[in-house]
Parts: sequence; structure tokens; C-alpha cells
Amino acid sequence: MPKRHHKGWVKALLFLLFILAAVSLIRFTPVKNYLSASALGGLLDQAGFWAPLIYMLLYAAGVCLFLPGTLLTGLGAAVFGPYWGFLYVWFGAMAGSSAAFFIGRTLGREFAASLIGERLKKYDDAIERNGFAAVLYLRLIYFPFTPMNFGMGLTRVRFRDYFAGTGLGIVAGTFIFTFFIGTLKDVWVSGNWVELVSLKVFFSLGLFIVSFFIPKMIKKIKK
Repeated sequence: MPKRHHKGWVKALLFLLFILAAVSLIRFTPVKNYLSASALGGLLDQAGFWAPLIYMLLYAAGVCLFLPGTLLTGLGAAVFGPYWGFLYVWFGAMAGSSAAFFIGRTLGREFAASLIGERLKKYDDAIERNGFAAVLYLRLIYFPFTPMNFGMGLTRVRFRDYFAGTGLGIVAGTFIFTFFIGTLKDVWVSGNWVELVSLKVFFSLGLFIVSFFIPKMIKKIKK
């Protein structure tokens, strides 16, 4: 077995072990007890001035450890509100998606390249040429976030195209979700239940409902 091919197999094994270890850590160890919304919210409440930075680091680590994105995003909206929550969620998601991409690229790309035959090579070349458009499209149709982060690292897509496509592609969905959760949280905290029938609440609810139709609209536009 050529030395380079052997190195690719070793890296691929490390990549697989990393994924198994990440999933096992979250699901089968006491760590999962500290990853509930209440536990993480309590941690951020005690962090004071450093809460935003800690939250973004937690989000980035959570992405790499396969934590549900809805938990992390909802937590950010609930703790920081609809607007600052959106900003911190976006930065955390970008940091996590970039880290996951480099893990996939470093540990899995050589092995993936060795498996690509002539029939698949044209797709690998195409995603390198049209990386930004491909990433943007997959983000807009809500392709599973964490698998895509690692998976794109296995392709020839340039990091700058991946980063730009991800950054633009998650803006709409992130804002809609954080605005909806953050608005409901503000009403809950204020105790002014009359605001549930306010224009802001109806607007956030409308955006939230529309978000479920974004993938279908994007696919129709693409066709």
C-alpha cells in the first residue's frame, strides 16, 4: 500500500473515531446533563460580561459535537433576545461550521479523494468551480447543518466559497428563528400578555411559518 494511501486511511479512521467519540460524549456520558437549555442558560446568566463570548464558543463546540442546532439557536434567542441573539448565533454558527469543515478537510479529504473514480470526479471538479453557488443553495434548502459542515470538507470546494455561501445562506433562517423565539421570550419576561396579539408577534409568527416553505420556493426557482 503506497505511503500516501496508507496515510489517508489512518486519517479517515481518526475522522470516524472523532465522530463516534463526539456522539458518544453527548449521548452516553454525564456531559449530557449539562447540555440542557436550563443548565446552559444558568451558565450564561452567571457569566455576566463574558456571556456572549462564552455562548459563541459553546455554539461552535456544539456544532462540532453534533449538538442540535435548534437547542443552541433557541438558547441564544432566549438569553440575548431577537437581535443580539441573531448576531451571536450567526457568529457561533460560522465559527462552528468553519471548524467542522477543517476537521473534515484535514482528516477525511485524502481518503475521500482516493475513492473518487472518473464518474464522480466531474462532480468533485464542478463543486470546486461552483462552490459558492452549491453551498448557498444547500444552505437555503436547509440541508442538515452539521453533516454538511463535515461533508463539504471532504470535497474540493474552496474554503472561501464555503464560508461565503454558508454566511449568506444561513442569514434568513437564523434571523427568522431567533426573532420568533426572542419575541416570545420578551413577552414572557414582561408579563404583558396583551403583546401576544401585537404586530411584532404576528410578524415573527408569519416569518416562522414562511421559513418552512423556503426550501420548496428555492427548489422551484432553481427549476
